[in-house]
Amino acid sequence: MRDLFNNITVARAIAPVSVSDNTAQVSQIIDRQGYDSLTFAIAAGSLADADATFAVLVEHGDAANLTDAAAAPDGDLLGTEALAGFTFADDNATRKIGYRGAKRYVRLTITPAANASAALFGAVALLGHAQLAPTSNP
Repeated sequence: MRDLFNNITVARAIAPVSVSDNTAQVSQIIDRQGYDSLTFAIAAGSLADADATFAVLVEHGDAANLTDAAAAPDGDLLGTEALAGFTFADDNATRKIGYRGAKRYVRLTITPAANASAALFGAVALLGHAQLAPTSNP
C-alpha cells in the first residue's frame, strides 16, 4: 500500500496573504534536515489587477538564517521558476517547484509586479522522503 501521509511533513512557507502592491512575499526558511526532497506548492486566489505578474525565486544556503542565501541554480530545481510564476489571468491556479540541491536551508520568494489591487496567494513546503518515518502529525 502506498503511503504519502506518513512520509511527508507540511510546513507553512507563505501564509495566505492579500497583496495590493509590489512588495515581495518571502517565505519562512525551510530546514531540510531529515528530508531528502522539498517541493513548494503555491496557491493563488483572486488576482484582481489586470496586468499583474508574480515572479518566483528559490534561494538556498547553509546558514540557518540564510545570511548566505543565493539563488538556487536551475540544476537544483525541479520545474522552473518561470513555470511556477503566475499572472493576473491565473485566478485560483496552483503551481509547484521542487528543490533537489544539497543545501540545508531553502526559501521561496514571490514578487508581484504591476500589482495595484488585491492579490491573494500562499504557499506550503512539502518535505518528503523522510529519513525517519513515520513523520509526526502535525
